Amino acid sequence: MDFSYPAEAEQFRKELRTWLTANLTEEVKDADRVRGRDADAFDTLAAWDAAVADAGWGAVSWPQEYGGRGATVLEQLVYAEETTRARAPVPLNVIGMNNIAPAIMQYGTDTQKTTLLPRMVRADDIWCQGMSEPEAGSDLASLRTRAVRDGSGDGADFVVNGQKIWTSLGHRADWCQLYVRTDPEAPKHKGISCLIVDMRLPGIEARPLVTLNGAADFAEVFFNDVRVPADALLGPLDAGWRVATTTLSHERAGAARLYAQVEVLLADLVADLAGHTVGGKPVLEDGATLRRLGDLAVRIKYLELLCKRSISATLHGGDALGSASLAKSVWAELGQDLAELAFDVLGSDSCGQRWVDRRLSSRSLTIAGGTTQINKSITATRVLGLPR
Repeated sequence: MDFSYPAEAEQFRKELRTWLTANLTEEVKDADRVRGRDADAFDTLAAWDAAVADAGWGAVSWPQEYGGRGATVLEQLVYAEETTRARAPVPLNVIGMNNIAPAIMQYGTDTQKTTLLPRMVRADDIWCQGMSEPEAGSDLASLRTRAVRDGSGDGADFVVNGQKIWTSLGHRADWCQLYVRTDPEAPKHKGISCLIVDMRLPGIEARPLVTLNGAADFAEVFFNDVRVPADALLGPLDAGWRVATTTLSHERAGAARLYAQVEVLLADLVADLAGHTVGGKPVLEDGATLRRLGDLAVRIKYLELLCKRSISATLHGGDALGSASLAKSVWAELGQDLAELAFDVLGSDSCGQRWVDRRLSSRSLTIAGGTTQINKSITATRVLGLPR
């Protein structure tokens, strides 16, 4: 691992920090804490996304022609560190900006690029990604939602039938990047296509899913004879697998958010523990608690090393995927262990209520964004060189 922050990146940090200090309010931070459980909070976060975009900080990693800043890898690293440590909310369209937008940039028409991308970064339109199904979670190639072409020429449609589940913001979305099976006779990963679907089309029903912590950030989405215009195809027909694995993603330093986020959580926990006693004794003088906190602190430094190794590989033309996958697994386990410690010590009293929420939501960390099992397989093959 070999990189340092050049003067340009430090100037970038200074400008960003100044803007965040002047504009990031407690109201916005409070809205982020109840994301998914409060309609007013959603509106506050959407307004924040618009303000961030209008100030030029909404999509720093995107090329300038699409409204970004064309930030370098190290500037992206600075951005992830500073926004996380300032407790700035991640965008409502974070999946769209990191995953869907790069595919539109590579495969979309000029009209799609110029109309959809600016509205995405401002959260004028909310996006969801239709991948997971009841019988196809991490295994995208097993999806069964069908799209059958009806008609020819400009009047042709795809008729879509099927179901998606665990669709982030599916019940709030205006648009969906939808993966469908268009050739059931082809090998599983070769018969998939990608459609850009207007979620207001007749035949679409989105039902919110309430998770353990009471949040409704996900939905199950049903498609019943939905007629999607054929020109909504993103990329070539039956090439959806290629679209899904697009490597154009300009968010090349997003791993920094992993260690920075857990650093912030640990600092918050220590602050909450500082005024807490057990049996009349300050909890921060309890040896067992201190050992658990120390273990977390050391593992966070290890996670930072993993993340920066991945970023360094990006800088120097190496393989960043293996270390990034391992970092995601370490981050997920850290998040669960930190939430467990907080709940063990603080319980459900007024000081510990936010940690109750985090304890419940932390169970998803080893599933969301790639399961631990999938990431361990990537680590085994890409880092350790084991056979598939």
